[in-house]
Amino acid sequence: MAKTEQKASEAPQASPQASPNGARRKPLPPSGGYSLKRAILGRPLPTAHLIHERLGKVTALAVFSSDALSSVAYATEEMLRVMFIAGVGAAAFSLIMPISFTIILVLVTLTFSYRQTIKAYPSAGGAYIVTKDNFGLLPAQVAGVALLTDYVLTVAVSISAGVAAIVSVQTGLYPYRVPIALMFLGLLVWGNLRGVKESGRLFAAPTYVFILGVMSLLAIGAWKLATGQLQPMPHAHLAAAPVNGGLLAGVSIFIVLKALASGSTAMTGVEAISNGVPAFKPVEWRNARATLLIMSGILGTMFLGISYMAHRLQVQPDQTNQRTVLSMIARAVFGTSAIGHAGFLVLQIATMAILVLAANTSFADFPRLANFHAGDSFLPRQFTRRGHRLVFSNGVIALAVAAGTLIVAFQANVTKLIPFYAIGVFTSFTMSQAGMAKRHLRLREPGWRRGLLINAFGSFATGVVTVVIGVAKFHEGGWAILVIVPLMVWLLVRMNHRYEHEHHELEDDLTEIDHSDLHRPVALLLVDDLDRKTIHALQYAKTMRAVETHAVHFEKHEGFTEELERQWRELRIDVPLKVVRHDGDLPSCLAGYVGALSDDTDVNVIVPGPAEMGFVERFKRGRTGAQLARALLPYQRARITLVRDHVGPGHKLIESAGGVTRISVVPRFDHQAVVLVDKVDNATLRAIRYAMSLGATEVWAVHAAVDKENQEEIIRRWMDLRLPVPLEVIECWDRNVARSLEGYVVELMGKQSEVTVVMPRRDYAQLRQRMLHDRTSRKIARALGRYEHVDISVVPFYFGKRRRGAAPTPTGLRLT
Repeated sequence: MAKTEQKASEAPQASPQASPNGARRKPLPPSGGYSLKRAILGRPLPTAHLIHERLGKVTALAVFSSDALSSVAYATEEMLRVMFIAGVGAAAFSLIMPISFTIILVLVTLTFSYRQTIKAYPSAGGAYIVTKDNFGLLPAQVAGVALLTDYVLTVAVSISAGVAAIVSVQTGLYPYRVPIALMFLGLLVWGNLRGVKESGRLFAAPTYVFILGVMSLLAIGAWKLATGQLQPMPHAHLAAAPVNGGLLAGVSIFIVLKALASGSTAMTGVEAISNGVPAFKPVEWRNARATLLIMSGILGTMFLGISYMAHRLQVQPDQTNQRTVLSMIARAVFGTSAIGHAGFLVLQIATMAILVLAANTSFADFPRLANFHAGDSFLPRQFTRRGHRLVFSNGVIALAVAAGTLIVAFQANVTKLIPFYAIGVFTSFTMSQAGMAKRHLRLREPGWRRGLLINAFGSFATGVVTVVIGVAKFHEGGWAILVIVPLMVWLLVRMNHRYEHEHHELEDDLTEIDHSDLHRPVALLLVDDLDRKTIHALQYAKTMRAVETHAVHFEKHEGFTEELERQWRELRIDVPLKVVRHDGDLPSCLAGYVGALSDDTDVNVIVPGPAEMGFVERFKRGRTGAQLARALLPYQRARITLVRDHVGPGHKLIESAGGVTRISVVPRFDHQAVVLVDKVDNATLRAIRYAMSLGATEVWAVHAAVDKENQEEIIRRWMDLRLPVPLEVIECWDRNVARSLEGYVVELMGKQSEVTVVMPRRDYAQLRQRMLHDRTSRKIARALGRYEHVDISVVPFYFGKRRRGAAPTPTGLRLT
């Protein structure tokens, strides 16, 4: 008896949040995880500052052009490598300039085509938006997936090429190329998670140093060639070109096309500016067009210059992959003097930096493109969320994981990755330009004929290159991309069908709330021991004014149950204790008990919890809660409320004149019910109905506004449905919904107030369905669960055709 009295009657302790006059309280300090995020990424940026995170032309050139500009470091080398592997010998040096001019012709076409696109689609003119607008959603998925795939490969190829530039200086680092590549990848992730402006400042300097270094190399090389100070490199066992080789120098057309396919990687990244138009300062489209023109001019000059130097110096690729063609040209041009060696080192370091940072173009555009897909319900909705620093953090992390996997799988080898490269981006080029051509024909705006000519030729030119790349690289691994893209499109379409099905279940047959349909619930208190947390949960059951209260103990050990029953009787608790003896586990037994109640009964299963839980305890209780929720899946009118222990007043031991001790449990004087609203649908209406049935002093609904369009849609629907609960909209300035709601709930807490937070939760039977949705509700529950007298009530909305009775009622239950 003494043990039970101690548990149930521990003296109340002063709460650090409690105020003696019932005044409002302050939120608890942020969790350790949030503090760590702030230390790594900086303070959160308000959503209103999104306009201030825009880029000027100078910074935008570094952010969006580093991919295209850096490709000159390996595009010429890959052309030469294809021809030398094929054994064409010295003929490669005769063919490299014609192939390079062909690539430049396509580049010029793309530049003027995308200038048309940027003006037509100033909100974002990438292949996905253009294709969706002109051909529909399904073709847009093909263009989008092709581009997403290419962005992943861009990160892997660029970082691997950057590591190769360092290995060219210090060949002893070759065995460590994969760890070095992953270290650079981590740096990029950190820089991008800090925000657009932060990444722009971080990456601007290397881009401009690289441009200056290459331009200096070409200028010095041209002067030395003109003055006869540079001579072709000597090569042993190099086959001479055929004397009467003709136009292709005796080389088969297939080998030339393969070289063209590899060299076309110089154009990857050209579309990045059109995808990132919203990131520019106003006037966005005009600044984007100017930046695109500057980038293309610099790219074309550097690419042709390096190809010309390789042609004149007859640079043969290093088959051991320890020296790059650009490094060999730099050694020859800068010479062996101290100044020349310093120039060589600066260029190699700048090359390494821009190649690594070239992946930043993908980090700028992949999350934005994934956001478009997710907004159309073709990717998980998590990709639409802006993170701590106003970037699409989930997109950044997903890209890093995919690219890191490729780096490890292919050992950071550019030659092994190149066959997979460029197919996707040229597919998107073709579809984007075809979409623009159709737009000109459809709208016939002023100047449409000129635009049609530019975009139609651009579509034709890039379409030819797409076919060439696909055929030339098919047997080297290109077939994998041709399989992966349709497979991913199929998966995205399946995902879209799932979202559409869920949308119909949530949105169909929305009706006004009928007050006559509201019934007080039955409180079902789970009792595993007679301690303070159980008494507190019993107090909550009385506060919610249930139609009846069941205190149920599912017997585990017969001896313990007898002692529990004896203590319950001796304390004269006014709610009888029911003992259920069973042969199964707790979830199935609970389901059996709930199933035996009336069909039209709302049941609130109250689960007592301790005031504080460590990680292990939280994990165990989380598993138990999930098992209970799954067991109650067939019972649509069942809810689960977690009531945490507290240190405040409300229950005490009373000793009567006759020496008999009993325990007094009284309801809280003030009971606030708060319904969390993220959208107005059937799940939210069910939560509102439940909150109104609790008999609370006041019932509120609150929406933490992250997205303005969603906020306006919620207010409109709320008014249309004439919902009888007042709605409050609070600004979630840092997009941290859990912290915003935490502050709101704390404001409601008075000295004698009980707050029930009613959370509509959309539950899914299958894991793959649950992965399509975020875990915001769990974050909210963790944040609010730290406060006394704040109780979390989960009102589930189950998808699918499960109905009451779909699960068998457990047998072997005996009620005493």
